[in-house]
Amino acid sequence: MTAENFNPGGHRPPLQLATLLFHVVPNARTDAVVGKHGDAIKIKLRAPAVEGKANAALIDFVAAHLQISKHAIVLERGHKSRDKIVRIEGLGGDEVRRRLM
Repeated sequence: MTAENFNPGGHRPPLQLATLLFHVVPNARTDAVVGKHGDAIKIKLRAPAVEGKANAALIDFVAAHLQISKHAIVLERGHKSRDKIVRIEGLGGDEVRRRLM
């Protein structure tokens, strides 16, 4: 262990975490954030809603726009619904909304 990695208290800095609601429209002409849908961020995706393709496209799209790893994004709920709850690690909710909108 180097001195740079030494943490005498053993405490980690607080992890920033955002849990957001997305409303996904599959089979669109283009991939784009199109605004709000109630409390959700509305996203159109070209991917079809079959075999998890739209879910994978959502994760790819959000990761690219937020400039974070796809591994930092977890689809919590809505695997078979247009309304999806997504957990994003490493950024706060306000920062995620600012970057997407």
